[in-house]
Amino acid sequence: MGEKHLISGLQLWQWRNTALQAAIATDVSPAEVDWLLLEVAGLDRLALRLESFKNWPQIQLQLPLEELDSLWQRRLNDRLPVQYIAGVTPWRNFQIAVSSAVLIPRPETECLIDLALASASNTSGHWADLGTGSGAIALGLADVLPATIHAVDYSLEALAIAQTNARNLGFADRIKFYQGSWWEPLTFLKGQFSGMVSNPPYIPTSILPTLQPEVVNHEPHLALDGGTDGLNCIRHLIEISPSYLQPGGVWLIEMMAGQADAVRELLQNQGSYCKIQIHADLAGIERFAVAYKS
Repeated sequence: MGEKHLISGLQLWQWRNTALQAAIATDVSPAEVDWLLLEVAGLDRLALRLESFKNWPQIQLQLPLEELDSLWQRRLNDRLPVQYIAGVTPWRNFQIAVSSAVLIPRPETECLIDLALASASNTSGHWADLGTGSGAIALGLADVLPATIHAVDYSLEALAIAQTNARNLGFADRIKFYQGSWWEPLTFLKGQFSGMVSNPPYIPTSILPTLQPEVVNHEPHLALDGGTDGLNCIRHLIEISPSYLQPGGVWLIEMMAGQADAVRELLQNQGSYCKIQIHADLAGIERFAVAYKS
């Protein structure tokens, strides 16, 4: 995207109007048009809101208008998420690079970082982000905790994006990345972790086909599918984590609406956890489980 593509303000204004009408007609949020223009055209919010760019003799786009239009058509027709089109998404105070190799970080997951900070009995030492994807949680943790963050993912493509994000956002020296399954690459630090945070796959397999086409057709199923009841990965994390956490170390995950009671019971039955808590997200859905290694 190095070279710039010049068009007139009027051309862009006409394209935007057509795109807005198409969005409304196909049940896509019209706000996504302007979000895309902010990201790829480098327009500012005020220029978009006042439509003052209509009278500009030229605007520099980062890609040709035809390409922008064909991407927008993919948004409308293939339901390709706008974040994948732009290649970035805002999350907490970051602009995070994303591709179809990683889940798009959701706004509710931002609460995991605040919960980790509030729940930490030890904010330093070693913390793990298991199933890091784009690296969003690891970045959030590195931003608020003076700890070394160990981020693990099974997908090499996801790790490449996470590492790019860590470099771009200035956290490359604070986050270490590992390819592998859950705790496996971290055996050398067994028993030494102050905390573990994870947003694991938690959607029951049978529900996957019923999700929005944006999700089921474009986001990686490896990061979504939690098995028959959606709890396969969570069960594993409940079982294995006590041997990695220090006494008093915090265990913190995101889960799906309706899973809180089952997760609480699994934590209680495992026998190594105390002070088990369930926290709601901003919509009031029981979304997060917190527990401590006894």
